Amino acid sequence: MTYRILTVCTGNICRSPMAEYALREALEQAGLDDRVEVASVGTTGWEVGNPIDRRATALLEDHGIDTASHRAREMTPQLLADADLIITLDHDHVEPVRRAGDDIAAKQRMMREFDPQVGEDTGIRDPWYGDEEDFEIAWQQITAATDGIIAHVRGELEQREQGQPR
Repeated sequence: MTYRILTVCTGNICRSPMAEYALREALEQAGLDDRVEVASVGTTGWEVGNPIDRRATALLEDHGIDTASHRAREMTPQLLADADLIITLDHDHVEPVRRAGDDIAAKQRMMREFDPQVGEDTGIRDPWYGDEEDFEIAWQQITAATDGIIAHVRGELEQREQGQPR
């Protein structure tokens, strides 16, 4: 059974696709890419159908990641229900996810909760309003959390294999 991760930001053109691609790469390096799928969505339909922001694309290309196939999409109740782990990128993404119901809310976590060095603020600010430096900051915050997410997913997969509820 495939474990599904869904990353969530506002428009699905900056933070959530950056997180999606960072996690895909980390899962591949961890040897889990055949057992875990990662996708991303936005809480709004503002950017539906658009590619990743050009600044995010440039940053990801600098890391050897091709984003040409990405098109922004809006979260749906079905996508949320199908996910095993819903990772929100900033505080304003939490409530739209939680409104989908208690079962959905139980699967939601902030990305930076998985960063062992994070302080009190677990949000990743929207780099869209800034410049390339803001995108680099968001990327650093995202990648600082990936090891913790990989460890979490390994634990979830082990529980599944042992037949334990999550």
